[in-house]
Amino acid sequence: MNVFELMFVPMVLFMVVVAPIWITMHYRSLNRSSRSLSEDDRQSLDEMLATVDRLSHRIVSLESILDADHPNWREAEKSRSE
Repeated sequence: MNVFELMFVPMVLFMVVVAPIWITMHYRSLNRSSRSLSEDDRQSLDEMLATVDRLSHRIVSLESILDADHPNWREAEKSRSE
């Protein structure tokens, strides 16, 4: 008997049973760890939300200025897009 014949059954068992379970568990753990945000991601998200809040406030301000200066600007814009 050579080494190949001795290792054939353990290799087949490893490839059929152990390797698929190992791979499945590995990718499950990666998926679970990627669900939570890192501290840098959380900080970036907070900065983006703050920017969105500032931009929303600016849009409201600009719309109020347009409403005061040109009261019918919304209807004029709607008729232009049709």
